[in-house]
Amino acid sequence: MRPQIASTSTKTYSETDAKGIMAKTLYIGNLPFDTTEDDLRQLLESHGAVESVKLITDRHTGRPRGFGFVDMDSAGADAAISALDGHDFGGRTIRVSEARERQPAGPPRGERGDRI
Repeated sequence: MRPQIASTSTKTYSETDAKGIMAKTLYIGNLPFDTTEDDLRQLLESHGAVESVKLITDRHTGRPRGFGFVDMDSAGADAAISALDGHDFGGRTIRVSEARERQPAGPPRGERGDRI
C-alpha cells in the first residue's frame, strides 16, 4: 500500500488589526547578522505602516540567525515584497516574502515509530 502524501498547501499569516485594516506578516531572510530591528523598520517603512519587527536569535547563544518577521499593512507588505525581494541590504541579497505557517516537526530524533 502506498503511503499517503501530506497536503502541501501553505497558509500565510494575515490578520485584521484593531483599526480593521488587513495586516500581513513578512519573512525577511538572509539579513546581515548586525542588522537591528530599527534598521529593518527603517527599510520597510517607506513601503507602508510597520506594526512590529522581530529578529530571530539562536536560543542557546543569543546570536542573530539572519532572518526575521515584520507585521505591516497588506498594501505595504505587497509593495515591500515587490521592491525588496532580491535587494542588496548591508552587502547581502535579502529575501522578502509573505510568511508561511510553520510546518509541524517530525518525531524527535531517535523516536521513529516505524522501526521494530
